[in-house]
Amino acid sequence: MTDADMTDARPDDATPFPPGTRVAVRLPLPLADAYDYRVPADLTLTAGDFVRVPLGPRRMVGVVWGPGTGDVPDAKMKEVVGRLDAPPMTAEAMAFVDWVADYTLNSPGAVLRMALSVPEALEPPKALTGYRPADPLPNLKMTPARDRVLAAAGDGPPRQAAELARLAGVTPGVVTGLAKVGGLVACDLPTFPPPTPPDLDRPGPDLSAEQAAAADSLSAAVHDGFSVQVLEGVPGSGKTEVYLQAVAEAINQGRQVLVLLPEIALSAQWLERFQARFGSQPALWHSEVTQAQRRETWRHVALGQADVVVGARSALFLPFRDLGLIIIDEEHDGSFKQEEGVVYNARDMAVVRARLGRIPVVLVSATPSLETQANVDRGRYTHLHLPARHGGADLPDIELVNMTKTPPQRGQWLSPPLREAVTATIERGEQALLFLNRRGYAPLTLCRTCGHRLQCPQCTAWLVEHRLLQRLQCHHCGYQMAPPPACPECGTEDSLVPCGPGVERLEEEVRALYPDARIAMATSDNLYNQRTAREFVHRIEAHEVDLIIGTQIVAKGYHFPLLTLVGVIDADLGLSGGDLRAAERTYQLLYQVAGRAGRADRPGRVLIQTFMPEHPVMAAIQQGDRAAFLAAEAKGREEAHMPPYGRLVGVIVSGTDEAAVDAGARALGRAAPKGADIQVLGPAPAPLAMIRGRHRRRLLLKAGRGTAVQPLVRAWIKRASIPKKVRVLIDVDPYSFM
Repeated sequence: MTDADMTDARPDDATPFPPGTRVAVRLPLPLADAYDYRVPADLTLTAGDFVRVPLGPRRMVGVVWGPGTGDVPDAKMKEVVGRLDAPPMTAEAMAFVDWVADYTLNSPGAVLRMALSVPEALEPPKALTGYRPADPLPNLKMTPARDRVLAAAGDGPPRQAAELARLAGVTPGVVTGLAKVGGLVACDLPTFPPPTPPDLDRPGPDLSAEQAAAADSLSAAVHDGFSVQVLEGVPGSGKTEVYLQAVAEAINQGRQVLVLLPEIALSAQWLERFQARFGSQPALWHSEVTQAQRRETWRHVALGQADVVVGARSALFLPFRDLGLIIIDEEHDGSFKQEEGVVYNARDMAVVRARLGRIPVVLVSATPSLETQANVDRGRYTHLHLPARHGGADLPDIELVNMTKTPPQRGQWLSPPLREAVTATIERGEQALLFLNRRGYAPLTLCRTCGHRLQCPQCTAWLVEHRLLQRLQCHHCGYQMAPPPACPECGTEDSLVPCGPGVERLEEEVRALYPDARIAMATSDNLYNQRTAREFVHRIEAHEVDLIIGTQIVAKGYHFPLLTLVGVIDADLGLSGGDLRAAERTYQLLYQVAGRAGRADRPGRVLIQTFMPEHPVMAAIQQGDRAAFLAAEAKGREEAHMPPYGRLVGVIVSGTDEAAVDAGARALGRAAPKGADIQVLGPAPAPLAMIRGRHRRRLLLKAGRGTAVQPLVRAWIKRASIPKKVRVLIDVDPYSFM
């Protein structure tokens, strides 16, 4: 984003709309405009109220967005049906919806749908029945069972009959019978109680001088309005403990806090760290949370009953009553970019949300993105640096293994130096991690007779063999099939062979090399929720595992004191292709996974297998010279006028009819904008030319950093004659070029 993109817009306080006046109601539909409705005689509404309105034969929930436009004749004006019993949308939240829609070139209704992702939360919650002791207690015939029930009921908040019966050691009939005679009073309980408030009196960990200085800076920012602070620290430097000090300060001021994590469903250690610091758990918001939990969390956030929310990118659109601080942990992570529907980067939109609310935002990473670094260099963001590991632990020694000089044995993937290092590590009673960022057994299956490659029928992608599941799977659309007994092209039986390594194939090799070692796999296939992640973490911490084999999941934030060796199997994997950020992403990933080694009092060692030891990424990793790498990367981008020194907008044309897609792409190409600092590349088939049965063509608009690209693209799309059966997706500031 440029300086011109960051406005300080903030809507005026809501004014009442009395009966008979017109109001504009925004609906959670992909619509650009709000619809006018009349306020009924028994209501007075304000902007932000959630209302139920008629739309054709249906009734829908929408938000009062302001006064009506007056375009609808009085005779055709429909009335608002009613107002919902829910806290109104705040002015900042409404401004945020409009801002995101304008920036991403989506309709405000489509963005509002993300803010109303749980419409049932707007309805009164279905209460459960709980019981508390009557006061005063009537004159009853008491029994030992009844005494135990009253004792249990008087100890803590009201409880359901089944829970009281369990605590008292009686049947539920004793509880309900006591209620019938007046000994217990029935009351409503929420389906899910609000999160327990954090205990701010619990002592935090002892901080080093550098940590304390950074924590003081972040805590002071809570009182100073809008700011962006970048907390950079080497792996193991205690970044989490530092920013938790600012979290505590915001809560102490009566404000709410949002923490965004890239893999919240897998962040078991982070949640345990929060529990240890505050004696409670935060509210959670991610894909693994049940719909009932999402409903209650949405209401708790809206009512101000959730002090801290930890979530994935969509948590940015929750209805915070009084948001006071936003933390983006691992801000460089690509998971913060949503690639479908409303395409946005949660990191960038968090900065906007903070500015609209005049609150601080903290971007945390061991390897901040080049975009963030550029904003630091321009003086827009404040930089805080933790250069040393907490507790005096040293950074690991990093060695490059030249695979052209010391290759593995034929059909294997571990080089002799790495094999020897793993053996020595296990013999010392320590743990090793072998990192390969490729799920499954093999990325490609081909016929050794005719050379046919098994491809997804719905995508331009090879099918990945998952031997443990006995399936071939597409990692783009999810298509699965059983491995065929013969080649589908030439019919030769038993001719299909795997090509290249995946973590399952690596595990097969490792089990043969180290038959006595205790081995654990860590991928999104087996660590798919908090429970499985927690079990995995506890096994590692209890030293029930000697050797970990994992994908990028293990590169994010895990702390294992006995893990002293990291081996990277195919470090060159991310450097191929035409991705603008390939070098930067590879550096970040290798640096992060290397940082898992030697985080306690034992020295760490990292072996990186590469066929390109002379590559700038490999040299920077080995020498620990991140500054030089960033400087070289920035220079190359700036010379090419690429982000963050230029603007890009991706335009993806897709549809099931290939001819119509091509026609739409050509129409966009003919209508492309022109200018001194504007260039449109394409149309051309996207690298993934088909996904989920939809053909894809891509155009890329390139412009100067100070160019307002949104008006250009709006006019461009409007000029082009695009077939109705074709979908056009616009990606402002693209991260993926697939």
